[in-house]
Amino acid sequence: SSFFYRMGGRNETKVMYFILLGFPTTGDLQLLLFSALLLVYLLTVLENFLTILIIRSHRSLHKPMYFFLGNLSFLEIWYVSVIEPKMILDVLSHDKRISFQGCMAQLHFFVTFVCTEYVLLAVMAYDRFVAICKPLRYPLIMSHKLCAQLVAACWMCGLTTSSIKLSFIARLSFCEVDKINHYFCDISPLLNISCSDSSLAELVDFTLALLVIMLPLCTVVASYICILLTVMKIPSSQGRQKAFSTCSSHLTVVILFYSTTLFTYAHPKLMYTYRANKLVSVLYTVVVPLLNPLIYCLRNKEVRVAMRKTFTCRR
Repeated sequence: SSFFYRMGGRNETKVMYFILLGFPTTGDLQLLLFSALLLVYLLTVLENFLTILIIRSHRSLHKPMYFFLGNLSFLEIWYVSVIEPKMILDVLSHDKRISFQGCMAQLHFFVTFVCTEYVLLAVMAYDRFVAICKPLRYPLIMSHKLCAQLVAACWMCGLTTSSIKLSFIARLSFCEVDKINHYFCDISPLLNISCSDSSLAELVDFTLALLVIMLPLCTVVASYICILLTVMKIPSSQGRQKAFSTCSSHLTVVILFYSTTLFTYAHPKLMYTYRANKLVSVLYTVVVPLLNPLIYCLRNKEVRVAMRKTFTCRR
């Protein structure tokens, strides 16, 4: 998996590929896991694709809230497609190798999509804040131009963060240990098998992880505090319930995504535990993307009505 070459009078190691250990399974359990993961992946892609289709097909959903939801669905199709196909194949395959270049590419796209989703969820929280706390100015503030700029800023933030992290990870040397105790190329497992000094890469990763998680999280918390204070001032209980119902699905998605990723990424390498991180990673790479479209579609009346119209017309 590696070869040696001389540089400056000393031996250096160039890793050709890594071995993803994934989940150790045998026999019938292997086939069951393969079938379950494949079904979940296909359902996730289908759900998110249908969400985009429904939003584009109905003029009643051509609003900033659903524009951001459509972008979230588009993001999650690519997000799961970077991780899950390789993970599904590795369940049955004896050859669990991934090339060094393939590993870096997977890491780059994965970090880009994760960071983009953090910021996009914060933007969606800001959208709900403006809709509930400044309803008369909402159409003026959340213009088509601003919405497009906010989405572009989310992607730029994700790409920039990923590029900086990868520039430090790619410089590391990987010696004899080429086994990654994970089912995809993630930063912490790579830092753990590096045989060079990874302290700078670890510091950059930890600092950027805190910034990309905590700044959007502060935006979400501040937005929902303002929303809660505004909703509490509404005299009728029916009015309060109606106002908060527009936020409940987004708040559920935020709690699911932030809690699982915060556990994984907002701690230093020394606190890393393979088993716990691998299990939690399944939640935000497999389970949460599957649940997100269901949460938005089943808990949102406008989307439910649009879905009913879509399937009734097609029938």
